[in-house]
Parts: sequence; C-alpha cells; structure tokens
Amino acid sequence: MVKLIGALLILFSASMVGWQISKYYAYRPVQLRALLVALQMLETEIVYGMTPLHRAFVKVGHRVSKEVGNLFLHAAELLVSEKAHSAEDSLQQAMGKHWPQTALRRQEREVLASLGQVLGSSDREDQQKHLRLAVTHLRGLEEEARAEQAKYERMYKSLGFLGGLLVVILMF
Repeated sequence: MVKLIGALLILFSASMVGWQISKYYAYRPVQLRALLVALQMLETEIVYGMTPLHRAFVKVGHRVSKEVGNLFLHAAELLVSEKAHSAEDSLQQAMGKHWPQTALRRQEREVLASLGQVLGSSDREDQQKHLRLAVTHLRGLEEEARAEQAKYERMYKSLGFLGGLLVVILMF
C-alpha cells in the first residue's frame, strides 16, 4: 500500500513538472502578443496622442496583461521619480526587475532594450519608425514561439508523465 501511494506521488510529481515546463511554451506566445499590442498602443499614444512618455507607459501598462504591463508601469514610475535618467535607463531597470516573471526570452529583451535607446530621445516620426521596426521583429519572434509551442508543449507534458512512469516501473 505504501509503495502504491509512493508510486502515485512520483507519477503525479513528474507529470506536474512536465506541465510546468509546457506552460512556459504556452505563455510565451501570449505574452509576446501582449508586448506587440503594448508597443502598438505606445506608438498611438506617442505619435497621435502626443502623450508624454511616462503617461504613455502608464496607459499602456494598465491596458495589457499583468506580466507585460508591470514592465511599463515600473518604467513610468522610474521616470516620474527621476530614479532613471532616461527612457532607456527606466526600461532597463524595469526589465531587470520584472523580466524573470515573464516567459519572454533574451531576444525580446534585446528588441525592447534597443527600442528604449530611441524612446524619448528623438522626434515622433523617428520613434514611430523604431516602434514599427520593433513590432515587425517581435511578430517574427511570435511566429517562432507559436511553432515552438506546437512542437514542445505536448512533448513536455508527455515526457513528464512517461519519466514518472519509468521511475515507478524501476521501483517495482
């Protein structure tokens, strides 16, 4: 009876590990989509609304998902409190603090960091060009993330269960 309970716990635990890893592959395209929407809203606020950057960050931060929105809200907070010297610095600090809570990768971080170099330091048209370039780049990364999701999500779920099953078989 104790072996059976132990076997079920091992099987359950290994399955949950597989599910947790697969969630990363499921969340990445969703968060990439939220980042894309955020950058498009930021373009609208800057170019057409002529909104100051810190207010644009706040508006965008409240409209997108929590994981991505926290990046923009924290960057706005840093700009207002003058703990950051520029938009680039505020985005870098915000990414340093909130990036680990996202499923996004280094490539997306690099796109956002390069965008931060231009935000607030050039005219509206130049910022619009860079925002559109970042959106285009992120769309390519989103397609790649969706392909990875289709390829790896189910695999890790199955691998977790089968790995646990292997341990259980080896126990008996």
